[in-house]
Amino acid sequence: MIKYDPKLYKIIKREEKRQKEGLELIASENYVSEAVLEAMGTVLTNKYSEGYPGRRYYGGNEIIDQAESLAIERAKKLFGAEHVNVQPLSGSPANLAVYMALLKPGDKVLGFSLDQGGHLSHGHPLNFSGLLYTIIPYFADKKTEVIDMDEVERIALKEKPKMILAGFSAYSRSLDWKRFKKIAEKIGAVTFADIAHIAGLIAGKQLESPIPYFDVVSTTTHKTLRGPRGAMIMCKEEFAKAIDRAVFPGVQGGPHDHINAAKAVAFGEALKPSFVKYSAQVIKNAKALAEAMQEKGYRVISGGTDNHLMLVDVFGSKQITGKEAEHALEIVGISINKNMVPFDPRKPMDPSGIRLGTPALTTRGMKEKHMKIVVSLLDKALMERNNPKMVKKIARDVRDFSVKFPVPGIK
Repeated sequence: MIKYDPKLYKIIKREEKRQKEGLELIASENYVSEAVLEAMGTVLTNKYSEGYPGRRYYGGNEIIDQAESLAIERAKKLFGAEHVNVQPLSGSPANLAVYMALLKPGDKVLGFSLDQGGHLSHGHPLNFSGLLYTIIPYFADKKTEVIDMDEVERIALKEKPKMILAGFSAYSRSLDWKRFKKIAEKIGAVTFADIAHIAGLIAGKQLESPIPYFDVVSTTTHKTLRGPRGAMIMCKEEFAKAIDRAVFPGVQGGPHDHINAAKAVAFGEALKPSFVKYSAQVIKNAKALAEAMQEKGYRVISGGTDNHLMLVDVFGSKQITGKEAEHALEIVGISINKNMVPFDPRKPMDPSGIRLGTPALTTRGMKEKHMKIVVSLLDKALMERNNPKMVKKIARDVRDFSVKFPVPGIK
């Protein structure tokens, strides 16, 4: 690339340097293997493959069919799913396809409120989900900051939604899949689980799976699953036809064959015993990170974590806004994201909290003892954010610590 596009090459090399010399604590980010990177850069990107294996609208797909079928086969084995569609290009389009397959515009959906830890595609008024469907939100308990399943049931019995949606983007506790299913059965609702954040932890046998209980399950293929940017939908066989039609021709045209191949590689990696160890370490590191934050005087929402992420109320703890914290940490090479906390009095773009996660740090080989070092660097960066001399020193310390842990695919 340096010969054909030196300008872009330099940009990519700078990003490699940033990743290598910094600490990635954004809960939704991870590093893919060299094998996944290699699959994404193949001639499979040259092919158009509208349709499904054995039923394409273009010729010349015999080999592409084999690659997509391999991804499907591995996903079924990994998650124990009856039917899998690996074509969704991203998480939100996958969720749109699920809505289209199971609902009609205006139908009621019971979903976790975004400001409590849900996702945009679970009913935000500016998102397609909130624009096309009648969203009934459920919330965390104000005292415990954990979802109150008795309240979920009360709302469901009163509103009688067509669909009950369970999933999150910023919630650190396990979900009671069985209870959600029992509530849905009482009102005849379909069940939809969005496991985008925890798919890898489920595949790695650390968290319970909703697949035995729920009608449809969507997930991204990156995050804790450590694959390429993309998504997939898993469902009971009775919903297979509707799901496939909703993906294509419903919301998409041709799939991205090079990405589907990379998904197959990632699923193969996740089937190995080493991925179970990785997933266990992600949670161990998250618990250690949460404990270290609490020791430094930060309030961790709900008091801890059961998965890979946590929300931290930096404004309530240290009178630093989430926006200020994100900026101060970025300057020293620590990547996090600002995030609302439950019942946040501040605005979404300048909230009270930050979200932290451990998938990427764990991929680099960090263990519990390293989480204390990470928190020490994070805390110093926040406390000394107005001291230019100290900020420079902390940035050097972050770099010196980070380079000890290799990033896959970066020399």
